[in-house]
Amino acid sequence: MKFRLVFACLMSFVMSLLMTAWVTWLNLGWSSVYVTRWLHAFVAAWPAAFIIVVVLAPTVQRLTQKIIQKW
Repeated sequence: MKFRLVFACLMSFVMSLLMTAWVTWLNLGWSSVYVTRWLHAFVAAWPAAFIIVVVLAPTVQRLTQKIIQKW
């Protein structure tokens, strides 16, 4: 259980960091408000991403196993 929570924390952090930076850049480009808007988006996205990873990771892992077994 500890591994799962630490993994979810790190995975959600990295994905939220990168995706919010990317989407903010797509929407604003390199503007004077980029960092402020990106930080706001990241702070909002990370908790949601953490919960999503904790809840859905077991299901996605099982689905992955089924797909791999068929190959």
